[in-house]
Amino acid sequence: MRVGGVGTLFGTNGVRGIANEELTAEVALDLGRTIATLKGGKIAIACDTRISSSMLKCSVAAGIMSCGSDVVDLGIAPTPALQFYVKNTNCSAGVIVTASHNPREYNGIKFVQDNGAEFFREMDEESERVFMSKKFKKADWSCVGKLLEDECYEMYVEAIVDSVDLDRRYRVVADCGNGAACFTTPEILKKLECDFLTINAHPDGRFPVRNPEPAEENLELLKKAVLDFKADIGVAHDGDADRAVFIDENGRFVSEDDILALMARYYVEKKKGIVVTPVSTSKRVEDVVREAGGEVIYTAVGSPVVAKVMMENNAVFGGEGNGGLIFPEHLLARDGGMSIAKILQLMDEKGKSLSELAAEIPKYFMLKGKVPCKDKVKLLKKLVEDFPEANSTDGIRIDFEDGWLLIRPSGTEPIARIYAEGKNKEKAEELYDFGVKVVKKILG
Repeated sequence: MRVGGVGTLFGTNGVRGIANEELTAEVALDLGRTIATLKGGKIAIACDTRISSSMLKCSVAAGIMSCGSDVVDLGIAPTPALQFYVKNTNCSAGVIVTASHNPREYNGIKFVQDNGAEFFREMDEESERVFMSKKFKKADWSCVGKLLEDECYEMYVEAIVDSVDLDRRYRVVADCGNGAACFTTPEILKKLECDFLTINAHPDGRFPVRNPEPAEENLELLKKAVLDFKADIGVAHDGDADRAVFIDENGRFVSEDDILALMARYYVEKKKGIVVTPVSTSKRVEDVVREAGGEVIYTAVGSPVVAKVMMENNAVFGGEGNGGLIFPEHLLARDGGMSIAKILQLMDEKGKSLSELAAEIPKYFMLKGKVPCKDKVKLLKKLVEDFPEANSTDGIRIDFEDGWLLIRPSGTEPIARIYAEGKNKEKAEELYDFGVKVVKKILG
C-alpha cells in the first residue's frame, strides 16, 4: 500500500496493506475522517476476525466521530451483513475493516454506499482526494459524534432464509475459515433446517488451520468432512464471507466458474435479462447464458465495477469467477451466505446433485500467468492499436471461435497478467504462448 498521491491508496477493493506497518492506526483514523467528511450522518462499522481488526475499527470510529458523525458499531460481521444493514437502515454509509482473502498479516478498509453497494471507482477517487488533502470536517467539542452499538445478524440471516423454500432436508459441511462467517453461516443452515457440520467455526484471527483464501489446496479438511458426513455439499468462505466456494457430494472441488455459470443460467431461465461479469470470466458463463436467452456484459475486473454496471443495466445477476456472486434483488454486492441458500435452492428445484448440475456446464481449460511490464501505458496503447476489434474494457480480450485471450496490465504491480482459455489444454497453451509473445514484442 502506498499513500503518495491520488490513485495509489484505493485499490480494486478499498485500501489494503500489512497491518500496523502499511495500514496503521493513523491511516485508519484519517480514513474515518474521510468518510465522515464526504457522507456525514450516521455511519455503520464492522470488522472481520483478524487480530488487527479491532485496533483499526476503533481508529476509523474515532475519525468518524471527530467529524461530528455518529458511529453504529456492529462488532464482527460478514461484509455483506454490514452492507445489508446499511441498505435497510437510516445509515448514510458504512465501513468494513477486512482484508478478505489476503494472508493474516494484512488488513483493509472498504467504504459502503447507503444502498449497500461498495463505493464505485469514482467515489474511491474522491475519497482519495479528501484523504490526501487532509481537509476534513472538524466538530466542536460539544458536537462530536456518539458511539452506538447494534447487531446486524438477525435481519441479514432472515432475509436470506426468507428468499428460498426448500422441499428437502440437506446435509451440509461448512468451513467458516475462522472468519466472520462463524457468526452467520451456521445460523443460516440451522434456519434452512439443514443437517450440518461446521469446521473452523470459531473466530480466530490467526487463521490457525488454513489461509483465509478458500482455494482448493486449502480445503482438504473440508473435502474429507463432506465424505465422512455423507453430505450433499460442502461450502467454504473467505475471511469476510462475501465469497463462497463449493465441494460436491463426492468430495470434489467445483470450479468457481462452474458455480457462476450454474447460477447465471438459473437466473436467466427464471427472469431472462442481463448477466454482468468481468472480462477475466470463463466463456462457459456466456455459453450457458446465451443458450438460456440472456445477454452477457463484460466489465473491468473488480466487484464494485460489476455492481455498478449491474445497477446501470438492471441486470438479473452478476458475479466473478472467484466465488463472488451478486444477487441484485437482495444486495448489489457479493454475498457468500446468500450463495449457499441459492445453490441449495437450485439443487432442490432441479432435483439434482451438485456434481450432476456441474456436469451440464460446458468445459474449458484456462491458463493464467504474468510477465514483467514496466511500461503499462505503452503496452496498452499498442495492444489497442494492434487489436482494434478486441474488447478493451480492461486490457484487451480477443475472442476466438474456440477460446479467448486476455492481456491486462496489473493495476498494482509492474506486470501484465495473461489469461488464456480454450476448449482443450492445447488450445489454451497456444493462446497463452501467443499472448506472451505479443507482450514481449511490444515491450522489446
